[in-house]
Amino acid sequence: MLEDVARIAEEAGRIAAGRCGTDFKRWEKVPGHPVCDIDLEVDAYLREQLGAVDPEAGWLSEETLDASDRIERRRLWVVDPIDGTRDYLRERPGWCVSIALVEDRVPVLGALAAPKRGELWTAARGQGSWRNGERLRVTPRAELAGARVPADTLPAVDGDLVAVAKPNSIALRIALVAAGEADLVATLRWGFEWDIAAAALIAKEAGATVTGALGQPLAFNTASGEAFGVLVATPGIHAAAVERLRERAMALV
Repeated sequence: MLEDVARIAEEAGRIAAGRCGTDFKRWEKVPGHPVCDIDLEVDAYLREQLGAVDPEAGWLSEETLDASDRIERRRLWVVDPIDGTRDYLRERPGWCVSIALVEDRVPVLGALAAPKRGELWTAARGQGSWRNGERLRVTPRAELAGARVPADTLPAVDGDLVAVAKPNSIALRIALVAAGEADLVATLRWGFEWDIAAAALIAKEAGATVTGALGQPLAFNTASGEAFGVLVATPGIHAAAVERLRERAMALV
C-alpha cells in the first residue's frame, strides 16, 4: 500500500507543480490563511485516488468539510493537498503534498511529495523512512546548545541555537530532522493533524522523538482534529527542549 500512496502523492505533486505560476484563483479562508483553487483540485484528486486504495478509511483534509463519522472509523486518511501554501503562491519550493494513513489513532503510512525540491519522503510504521529511496536517520546530537532549527530568525532566549533554511511547510521542516539536516522543530500553538501526521511518522521512523509541545503523546483522529503544538527532536535533546519551551508553551495552552 505504501507504493500506491507514494505514487498518488507524486502525481498530486505533479498536478500542483504544473499549475504553479499560472493564472488561478486565490483567497483567504480566514485572515492569514491563504488557499487557492489548486488546493481544491489536488484535494479532489487525492480523495478519489486514496478512496480507491482503501475505501473503508475515513477522510480528514484541510480542504474538505470534516465528515462527522470519521472518528468512528478504525482507519483514516489525513491529507494536506498543499502544505506550505504561502511558498506555493510565491513560487518557492518549500511546499509539499502530505498524505498519512492513520490506524487506531496512530500513523502507519506516510508520504510527502515535494516536486520543486525533487523529493519524495515515505515511511511505514516499524519499517523505517526514506527520502528518494535513501534510508533516513537522525543525528546523534546530545546537547541542546548548537542544535539546528529551521527558522527565519530565533529569539534572543534561544541564541545558542542555530537557524537553518526554513521551508514554509511544517511537514518539510519536521522531515529535515528525519534527514539529519536539522535537530529540532517545535511549534507552540494549536495546529491541525493534517499538518503533521505524515511527517511525524517519517521523523519517528528515522529515530526522532515526536511529541506535543509539552512532551505529551500525539493522538490522531481526535474529535477536534487538532493538537497543541509539536516537538520533534533527536532523542538526546528532546527532554531539554521540552524543559526550555515549557513556560512559553504553558502560557499559550
